[in-house]
Amino acid sequence: MASVFSMIIAGDIPGRFVWSDDEVVAFLTIAPVTQGHTLIVPRKEIDQWQDLEPAEFAKLTDVAQTIGRAVRKAFDAPRAGLLIAGLEVPHLHLHVFPAYELGDFNISGADPNPSAESLDEAQDKIKAALVELGYADNVPN
Repeated sequence: MASVFSMIIAGDIPGRFVWSDDEVVAFLTIAPVTQGHTLIVPRKEIDQWQDLEPAEFAKLTDVAQTIGRAVRKAFDAPRAGLLIAGLEVPHLHLHVFPAYELGDFNISGADPNPSAESLDEAQDKIKAALVELGYADNVPN
């Protein structure tokens, strides 16, 4: 079930990573609904969230909460949005993003062409926020 996410995780395709551990990675999406939109992805190739073991799903949501705190801090957002859609890529992923209004939850309104500078800035801000929050060991270089 190799997917584009498997190729990003393996380093075959570049990704803007903000988190990495033995089970989960997080990297910026190439089509953000707001600047800082991050995908939380298990290294394990699995399509449906319901098919994860409860402990694996707990780990995934734990990282999503951490990234949510980081994006709120990094972008001074009142909320961090969380969505599980799964229709774009057949590899489980959680969408975490700074949310300012209800319309930010509409993935179909994502920016299909964000600038590289905007994505780089978002990556830097999230990584800095994660370090400030005490997660430096999980922030990749």
